[in-house]
Amino acid sequence: MNFRTLCLPLLFTSCLVFNSHGGNWPNWRGPNFNGTGAEDEKDLPVKFSPTEGVAWTADLPGPAASTPVVWGDSVFVTAAVESEKKLYAFCLDGKTGTVRWKHAVGEGFRLDDKSNLASPSPVTDGERVIFFFATGDLVAFDFSGKEIWKTNVQKDHGRFAIQWTYASSLMLADQRLYVQVLQRNESFEFAGVQKGEKDNPNDSYILALDPKTGKQIWKIIRPSDAVAESREAFTTPIPFTHQGRAELLITGGDAITGHDPATGAELWRWSTWNPQKIGHWRLVTSPVGGDGIVLACAPKREPIYAFKAGGKGVLGESDIVWITNDDERKEVSSDVCTPAFYKGRFFIVNGDRQSIACVEPTTGKVLWDQRIEPPDVRLQKIESSPTVADGKLYVMDHRGTVIVVAAADTFELLGINQMGSDQEQEIRSTIALANGHLLIRSNGKLYCVGKKF
Repeated sequence: MNFRTLCLPLLFTSCLVFNSHGGNWPNWRGPNFNGTGAEDEKDLPVKFSPTEGVAWTADLPGPAASTPVVWGDSVFVTAAVESEKKLYAFCLDGKTGTVRWKHAVGEGFRLDDKSNLASPSPVTDGERVIFFFATGDLVAFDFSGKEIWKTNVQKDHGRFAIQWTYASSLMLADQRLYVQVLQRNESFEFAGVQKGEKDNPNDSYILALDPKTGKQIWKIIRPSDAVAESREAFTTPIPFTHQGRAELLITGGDAITGHDPATGAELWRWSTWNPQKIGHWRLVTSPVGGDGIVLACAPKREPIYAFKAGGKGVLGESDIVWITNDDERKEVSSDVCTPAFYKGRFFIVNGDRQSIACVEPTTGKVLWDQRIEPPDVRLQKIESSPTVADGKLYVMDHRGTVIVVAAADTFELLGINQMGSDQEQEIRSTIALANGHLLIRSNGKLYCVGKKF
């Protein structure tokens, strides 16, 4: 493959196996990088409210689409505060919800009317926590709140050439911090804001940084044949291991790619779900793998593609295991919500349709596909991703309605729980879970749901 990179050549295939951290929720997709909690999570609640079944409630000074991350009894969360035009990083006491420390990391609130600057989720490895904001501000603290290092990705690598506000989350695995910027290849103006660099290239790229120092380990340019907004992605790099080979899965720019995490070199690529080169197909849904299958969700209610894991080079039609473009599976799609993989099943949320599907990985057989239509609640659009553990799936709509269904081969609705207020809109945070508790974030509050510590 003649793909241009800025990293060392691929000399060997990495045999590292990504480590998981059971009992914690160290990143947006959890300890297994696939939306699931630790295997020993049990007795998770199915019925609760802001006043029932809650261990504690913390008031937050502003909204964020970011997901809380948890290590031990430390909970880390972000907020964008409109009145101050500041972006905050918080550490809360996991036993009480009280603020241990907070720091203003960046300045601003929003660039457009769709989101704010606090969409990327933080990450932690148990020694440090690293926060990222759409301003490009990237900062690491130790658990006492002491700043370890700080940088700004836009200052170091150029302004983001992204129409809407940057929202990709960080990922940390095996002593490498991954930062993804998939963007247009040209400068343009949107909503009165200059996007990208006028006098320098606007390449899409992936960074690997040393989490201890913030120093660059490698940087690769990720090429794309997509056009205009379809080059942009709000996805997150996903660590994945298959038959001993660790790789980093990337979706965006009308393609899915797998990379050697040690060097960034591209191992394989498939494209395209957009043969007509439609120019407004930005991608939000991140990849997910399980049972030797890797999923990529095309945007805008288009199909989901399942690939054989362990690919090499440019993949062809024979590497596609199944596609949800037939009559049986045409409603199984996801424009925003990243699927979860749990106990040999993919669970896929169609947020526009307010439906959840349970799919067999190797065959694509839909075991069930159910619209959630509770009698007394009108669900809103869902843009959070599903979280699964203890045989239960949790997902939340724009109004903070938490849906709980059985993560099993037979559909069962277990609970409908209203956690947002009537005034809240566009709640996007994914539910975290750790140590027998759910961390549910609305725009103005963080709830710890479950038994008291």
